[in-house]
Amino acid sequence: MLTCVHKGCEKTYNEEENDDNACLYHPSPPIFHEGLKGWQCCNRRVTTFDEFLAIPGCTRGRHTDQLENPPENTTTTLETEAPATKAATRVENGVEIYDSGPKISYTQTISKTITEEPKLAPIEKEPEEDDLNIPVAPDTECKRPSCGKKYVDDATSRGEGPDAECIYHSGTPVFHEGSKGWSCCSRKVLEFEEFLKIKGCKKGKHLFVGSGKEVKNDEKEIVQCRHDWYQTPTHIIMSIFAKKVDKQNSSITFKEKELDVDLKMPDEKRFITTYPLYQLIDKENSTFEILTTKVEIKLKKANGISWPSLKSDENLGIATTFGVQGGAATVGGKQYTLATDSPLYANK
Repeated sequence: MLTCVHKGCEKTYNEEENDDNACLYHPSPPIFHEGLKGWQCCNRRVTTFDEFLAIPGCTRGRHTDQLENPPENTTTTLETEAPATKAATRVENGVEIYDSGPKISYTQTISKTITEEPKLAPIEKEPEEDDLNIPVAPDTECKRPSCGKKYVDDATSRGEGPDAECIYHSGTPVFHEGSKGWSCCSRKVLEFEEFLKIKGCKKGKHLFVGSGKEVKNDEKEIVQCRHDWYQTPTHIIMSIFAKKVDKQNSSITFKEKELDVDLKMPDEKRFITTYPLYQLIDKENSTFEILTTKVEIKLKKANGISWPSLKSDENLGIATTFGVQGGAATVGGKQYTLATDSPLYANK
């Protein structure tokens, strides 16, 4: 049995039963815009990657198991006419670019060897627990995100009953391209009211007063800060929303696969975290700027792959590269860029 390589099909088939109507696929590249996902060849738009992958094809044709440009150690001369064929019209820096440009002949060498770095499991910190020797005032609300329960007494709020169970989010809020959710779980919504109703994804004990351990004067209150991001073909633009950050005593450290952030704010507040990045970055050419209401970080991509998520511990499925020349965004154009080191090749 052979496997069809058409986008949106990828079914197994028998060549003897193959005909002009056997394959239902998408002939055009994907498009992601303002939180909506779809294909340029049809009108349906969805909000999640699972729904995007389930969009049925819009064109009938024959199944094929032949890639137009297989990633092998071979030198080939390709001659294309746009837009009649789906072959790449040109290659720039090892990246195939699909557009409606003039007829172009070029020679390309693609390496067959694809190496993948082992994905390290994220290290999760132990949640803080209450010091049971510290008294708790009645009606004190649990400090864990999305819990909302109030202290009644030790038997009720710290015992074994249902009111003693804390259901909360251990991550931070993530607002991206109109969708809203938490970094610790996969559910995303569009409306802020719905975001407030997202049920916690972890269970534990309530946190009313904390551990009571002494901390340094400059980190008396560890706070959480919301972040947002978007991307271009070459950069990830990230914003961390924190007001009046101390420029002298705050730091941001760029690593190839991590971003370390330590922000100090008025009233002895501090935001400190490490973002495990989805792909490698060029740390030497990445920059940041501390503004009045936020910190803007510009991560230089080390390759041409589009990031379906900012962090590597958020598994959102496939990773392709969508790009246009010019402008400030990666969607909405007529060109489709597929990096030769894309995971799509590694899966074939």
